[in-house]
Amino acid sequence: MTVEAQKETLGFQAEVKQLLDLMIHSLYSHKEIFLRELISNASDAIDRLRFDALSDPSLYERDADFKIRVSYDKEARTITICDNGIGMSRNEVIEHIGTIARSGTKEFFKSLTGDKQKDANLIGQFGVGFYSSFVVADKVTLTTRRAGTPASEGVRWESDGKGEYSLETVEKPTRGTEVTLHLREDESEFLDGYRLRSIIRKYSDHIQLPIYMPVEDKEKQGEEEVVNKASALWTRSKSEISDQEYKEFYKHISHDFSDPLTYLHSKMEGTQEYTMLLYVPGQAPFDLWTREHHHGVKLYVRRVFIMDDAEKLMPRYLRFIRGVIDSNDLPLNVSREILQQNRLIDLMRSNATKKILGLLNDMATKEPEKYETFWREFGRVLKEGIIEDHSNRDTLAKLLRFSSTFSESDKQDVSLETYVKRMKEGQDKIYYLIAESYTAAKSSPLLEIFKQKGIEVLLFTDPIDHFIETELREFDGKQLQSVSKGEIDLSKFTDEKEKEEQQKTASEAKDLIERLKTVLGDKVKDVRTTNRLTSSPACLVVDQYGIDPSLKRLLEANGQRLPQDKQILEINPQHAIIQKIKQETDEQRFQDWAHVLFEQSQLSSGEPLEDPVGFVNRLNNLLAQS
Repeated sequence: MTVEAQKETLGFQAEVKQLLDLMIHSLYSHKEIFLRELISNASDAIDRLRFDALSDPSLYERDADFKIRVSYDKEARTITICDNGIGMSRNEVIEHIGTIARSGTKEFFKSLTGDKQKDANLIGQFGVGFYSSFVVADKVTLTTRRAGTPASEGVRWESDGKGEYSLETVEKPTRGTEVTLHLREDESEFLDGYRLRSIIRKYSDHIQLPIYMPVEDKEKQGEEEVVNKASALWTRSKSEISDQEYKEFYKHISHDFSDPLTYLHSKMEGTQEYTMLLYVPGQAPFDLWTREHHHGVKLYVRRVFIMDDAEKLMPRYLRFIRGVIDSNDLPLNVSREILQQNRLIDLMRSNATKKILGLLNDMATKEPEKYETFWREFGRVLKEGIIEDHSNRDTLAKLLRFSSTFSESDKQDVSLETYVKRMKEGQDKIYYLIAESYTAAKSSPLLEIFKQKGIEVLLFTDPIDHFIETELREFDGKQLQSVSKGEIDLSKFTDEKEKEEQQKTASEAKDLIERLKTVLGDKVKDVRTTNRLTSSPACLVVDQYGIDPSLKRLLEANGQRLPQDKQILEINPQHAIIQKIKQETDEQRFQDWAHVLFEQSQLSSGEPLEDPVGFVNRLNNLLAQS
């Protein structure tokens, strides 16, 4: 087949068309980042080649002098970014540029809000920075050849970004990728060497590879100079690195357009030497909850990139952390199998985890408003650590936040430490209620006595909270107690007159309880009087070791079969409805009352009714008779 015969015109995937339109409109206010994105891609391509060449040195093609070149041509109105990295084959060009082959595509487009600033951040996280070229260019030409393939297998891709692209096979003597932007008429500001240098120093100074540009001095025409520091940022002393440089490095490794919330830079020396530069993002990535691989912390060995999905470097509940860990002691040919069994990896992971948790603890203590932002974005993920990471459970417990009956909204801003400080004198338990939502929790009848006594109850409303209950038994020596389990003893906060009244009404309700047990039969485990209600006639609870009903519903919704654990009906003997039922002599009406009492208790606890029509008919009959 001739070279010309291999030229073809293809259409962009529908999502690419949508993305290109979003790019041009969302990124226009900070369009200069196109250069940062293309340089970042060039750096990644060289990193990938250095790693692959560890097992196949022939990929170097006798050229191990890695560099990135940026040049411009005023007359042709072009900017060219060139690298000698891994390059791409024809199929890879189609896969990486013509389509978006990611399982998170649907979630990505759902996340777009129409707010240009927010959408720009999401676009960056999605890892499609190449398309930012079309913010300043009306045509882009990409010429590439994958390392290790013949010079005749070069590929030229070209598009105006309007729906189609051409692809042809060309001769390319050198490996790597060259991207040429044909600038729009109103983008002449970028055809200036000093402007391009300033952008590179602003956004890409931290890149450890040299970025070359032609010397501006006419007397030195044809010469090139390095325009960035060209040293790995994390290897430099902290005193030499500005806050802005740290932030720009974060954007380079994360493809996020916004600043990180905070970061840490630490060098470990002694028997094991490694450096970590880790960041907490300012916002959650759109794919935080997808099951695909998360590219978080990059692993380097002596400044050589190894991999960026090393899950062993960070526990899953910290999957949002971005950054670099660079070891001086791991072998350069480290494999995923070695990572699974290496003591140094375990040590690095342990120390990195403790460092991040310490960083978050400092933020929570010294910068509560910033921690509030962190919790809003990543709190639900961090809660997973209580289940996964027993060794750091005490530290994690201090970082948890919940809403409570003292909260004015559903904002989770109450720590366990704050709760303990606010406990009433004589209170020895941390009370909590699990529910499907803040609204359901806040209005639960199970809270009535606590509100009356002024005792705070934490509201566990995230799905993960159901499992925290089983893992976190105590905090600061105080036992955690569910208000929906077992009997609640608040006798310390009850005066003698109130106790006598409770005992009297409970005694008078004995016959009623027996009648209710007979009618309800095996629908309930037991019927008893309660002191936890003040304005509701009845409620359903489980015994001390039973499964919380909301947890049971969650597990069953996920296909788990659980034993049919009956609940306990507790009645408030002082309530007017209970007093009325107690006096009921008509047996059919009494049975209707008993079932309505049980079924309305089911409804108030979020339980579905087995026979909703029967409930409505019974209720209508009772209303008609009254």
